[in-house]
Amino acid sequence: MIYANRAEWRTASRKRVLFFGMSGLGKTYLANMLRAAPTGWFHYSVDYRIGTRYMGEYIADNFKREAMKNPFLAELLLSDSVYIASNITFDNLAPLSTYLGKPGSEAKGGLTFEDYMIRQNQHRGAEQAALMDTTYFIDRSQAIYGLPHFVCDCGGSICEVVDPEDPDDKILRELSDHLLMVWIEGSAEHTEELVRRFDRAPKPMYYQPAFLEKKWLQYRVERGLREDEVNPDDFIRWTYHQALDHRQPRYAAMARNWGVKIAASDVALVRDEKDLTSLIASALPA
Repeated sequence: MIYANRAEWRTASRKRVLFFGMSGLGKTYLANMLRAAPTGWFHYSVDYRIGTRYMGEYIADNFKREAMKNPFLAELLLSDSVYIASNITFDNLAPLSTYLGKPGSEAKGGLTFEDYMIRQNQHRGAEQAALMDTTYFIDRSQAIYGLPHFVCDCGGSICEVVDPEDPDDKILRELSDHLLMVWIEGSAEHTEELVRRFDRAPKPMYYQPAFLEKKWLQYRVERGLREDEVNPDDFIRWTYHQALDHRQPRYAAMARNWGVKIAASDVALVRDEKDLTSLIASALPA
């Protein structure tokens, strides 16, 4: 770890931290809070980088394919009379989620499983590249903006694109060499709330291919459904809780081998940079 103990973290003139864990536990809340702090923090959002630098063309082309189904818009597009692009922000990643989509009945808004897996694979490559860009942005934040501190806000799927048990994992080695990696650990109650929230508004996610293929087969066999009969929202609701169980030990291994952990219940009590500095210090060796 780049900070060997609490004193090194507290007195560091250039604090660098990366938050990881399931979506909805406070990663972006903390990053936004630090970005607004007067001490000067650069906020690097991995999901934003994925949706702009690495998947922006895929997303825009998907919009254009839909627009071409409308004769009025198709004519405007073919004559270069309109411009179509996504408007991704740190707080609104809907264009990326919409592009990833959900497998199942096309009549219910789903994708064929083959097309879905193509997009999943695109996301995997994009996420790995965006994570490796972190060091570039650390240097950029100082050289261009003169900001001394840096916070990286990771998507929940980081644990799916690295091997936390491999001491030579290229991505984790690069990240841990430059930032303090902090897992925001949720409780069983947090997990149930995340499931309830997801059930109300299911959204696309990235999963490891082997996990996803296994669940896709298991779901259809249990229900006796053909691929084109699957309700996309029902499938991803069914998969989500199992995904949380799948990710938990991977997050734990990342914290154990590459960083530290803090509790989501404690994050909920953080109100400013001072609170957060103390909370992270408590996770480091004395």
